[in-house]
Amino acid sequence: MIRLENVSKNYRKHQAVADLNLTVNPGEIYGFLGPNGAGKTTTIRMLAGALAPSSGSIFLGGVNLAAEPKRAKSILGYIPDRPFLYEKLAGAEFLEFTADLYRLPKAEAESRSQELLEIFELWDWRDELIENYSHGMKQRLIMSGALLPKPKILVVDEPMVGLDPRGAKLVMGIFKRMAREEKVAVFISTHTMSLASRLCDRIGIIQHGRLISEGTEEELRLSVGGHGADLEDLFLELTTGVEPPDGSSAKE
Repeated sequence: MIRLENVSKNYRKHQAVADLNLTVNPGEIYGFLGPNGAGKTTTIRMLAGALAPSSGSIFLGGVNLAAEPKRAKSILGYIPDRPFLYEKLAGAEFLEFTADLYRLPKAEAESRSQELLEIFELWDWRDELIENYSHGMKQRLIMSGALLPKPKILVVDEPMVGLDPRGAKLVMGIFKRMAREEKVAVFISTHTMSLASRLCDRIGIIQHGRLISEGTEEELRLSVGGHGADLEDLFLELTTGVEPPDGSSAKE
C-alpha cells in the first residue's frame, strides 16, 4: 500500500505540499484531484522517488522510500503524463531494455512482454521504431513498461492524455483488473472528473498544497450538504473560495 505521513515540500518561499497524510490500500484505486498549481505534480514526483520531501515520510508497501529507495521502488510502477522513450528502439526492444533494468529472467520477460503488447494492442507494431508510433501508442507502450515487473503499487499521472476513446476504455479496464484481481494499490492524478468518477474508489482533493477533502464520491457529496449533481460540481463546490493558509500560492 501507499502511506504518506506529514509530507511537505518547500521551494524557497513557497510550500508546494503541506503536511499531507493519505493512505491507499491494496486493491484500491485512489483519485488525486486539484486545480492547477495545487501540488499534484509535486506529490506524484515524491511518490515516484524523483523528488525528496522537505519533511515527512513516504512508505511504499511498508518500506520507507527515503531509507530503502531501491527496495521501495522495486514494487512501484510509474506512468508519467508524457511518454519519454528511446525512439530509435523498437517497441519490443524498449520492453527488453526495461526488463534488464528490473533484472527479470529472460523467459519471464519475453512472456510478460508479449502478454502486455497484446493487451495494449501493440503486438503488430513490436518491431517498428517507436518514433513511428502515434502519441497514444507511445502512451500505451510506456504503460506496458511500467507494468512489466508486475508492480504492487501503480502511480499514474494523467493516464488518458493522448488516448482515443477505445484506448481510454482499454486502459481503465486494465487498471480495474489490476486492483480487483491482483490487489495493486493504484494512485491516479487527473483533471478528468468523469474518469475519476467512473474509476476511483476514493478521491482526495488537494488545494494550496493541503488535502482539503477525501472520501468516496458520496462522502464528498455529504460533506457539502448533499449539493452537487456530479463530481465536477462537487469539485467546484469544495475548491471555490479556499484561500492559501499563509496568503501565498502553492506551485506544482
